[in-house]
Amino acid sequence: MSVLDTGVILAYFLLLIVVGILGAKKAKTAEDYALAGRNLGLFIYLGCLSAVILGGASTIGTAKLGYQFGLSGMWFVFMIGLGITLLGLFFIRQIYGANVTTISELLGRRYNQEARLISAIVAAIYTLMVSVTQVIGMGSIIHAVLGWPMTTSMLVGGGIVLFYTILGGMWSVTMTDIIQFLVMTIGIFFIMLPMSLSRVGGWEALSQQLSASHFDFTSIGWSSIFQYFLLYTLGMIVSQDIWQRVFTARTTKIARGGAVYAGVYSIAYALALSIIGMCAVIVFPTISDPQNVFASMSLAILPHGLLGLILASVCSALMSTASGTLLASSTLISHDILKQYWLKNMSDQHVVRLSRIITLVVGVIAIIFAIWIQDVLVALDVAYAILSGAIFVPVILGFFWKKATAKAGLYSMVISSLVVFAGLALEGLSSTKPIMYGIVASIVSMILFSYWRPASHLQPDHQAVIEEWEDEQKVL
Repeated sequence: MSVLDTGVILAYFLLLIVVGILGAKKAKTAEDYALAGRNLGLFIYLGCLSAVILGGASTIGTAKLGYQFGLSGMWFVFMIGLGITLLGLFFIRQIYGANVTTISELLGRRYNQEARLISAIVAAIYTLMVSVTQVIGMGSIIHAVLGWPMTTSMLVGGGIVLFYTILGGMWSVTMTDIIQFLVMTIGIFFIMLPMSLSRVGGWEALSQQLSASHFDFTSIGWSSIFQYFLLYTLGMIVSQDIWQRVFTARTTKIARGGAVYAGVYSIAYALALSIIGMCAVIVFPTISDPQNVFASMSLAILPHGLLGLILASVCSALMSTASGTLLASSTLISHDILKQYWLKNMSDQHVVRLSRIITLVVGVIAIIFAIWIQDVLVALDVAYAILSGAIFVPVILGFFWKKATAKAGLYSMVISSLVVFAGLALEGLSSTKPIMYGIVASIVSMILFSYWRPASHLQPDHQAVIEEWEDEQKVL
């Protein structure tokens, strides 16, 4: 690593800190801090949404899968893009006009406060786990690039993200995410992809030197493709960090269009990284650890200066996801738990102060966990399994099935969560069966408890909430 590359990366970190400080000036209200005032235009919203869904795992992981399975390695991020596209096409109209801050608030309005609390706890744990994985990823990149100790690297990377997220909340995250989106796009599509293909002699030479299996879109196996669908497509539709970005859009049209465009962008991103991984098969036919494919290709084909920019783009992907999930976790805790049960009469300024404090606490916990654990990919799969297996059905049926009751929604989340945990214990943490068990248990619970104690048997206030919800959906 040259002095020039090191300087590029350090200058990039400094830029993020400065932009984060500028964003703090815009975070004057609780809505500014959590949702950037619900005032983002299409391009900024698209960039922010794309940045949060494409983290370090998407970049490094897809290059690894491309090395191992060829074009079929794109399915991991393809399913993320598919989830965002489906969210935009079929669900944005239902959720945007509800004028809420979190998915848990929406579930509380549709069902009851107990459902809000349970979903907030599950979603907060999930987003915290995602933050931990991104801090580990940042530490790995900084450690490899600058040679700092791993612990120091995670403290620096996580500390920078925590600093600007605390200062300006969603406004700081938005301003830094736009920079990160541009760096990611230029780094992957306009530098890394064409230079990788050039190194191996172009697409025609690549197709001649690799086996046919590398060009088979299903070589990774249908079971893996289905697993990615269950984990990521369903998970994206009910993920708080994604919903929180959706609520930042200025209009429903922007929210919907930006989500679809971000999904398409993600699919293109997946294809580009898979091809880079395929090029690495020729450049490094016997690489010891496929996890290092992207870094190895960067070091092999890029001149000084550009190498620093590309590695900064990987840090961008990690930082944008970390900041979004960090803010999502703190928003769930402050908005749906503390403010609802203990601090009900807080002023708007006090809510902003509380949000900053909770963001600090969550961020410190994430950094400590990252230093302590250093490998939480399995735990992340478990978190996605809970999202898909326990929360997906109550959200979807809450939108489209009028007979769904408060008790059914609450019991469905509790029972399906227990079923998923039991399934993971029996089938193994990498199995997709617990997700299917959870979805089936959730559907059965929703139907059983809705008909066993229909809406007419609810308490008057719960019945009024459901009627209000249905009126809102008719307006939308």
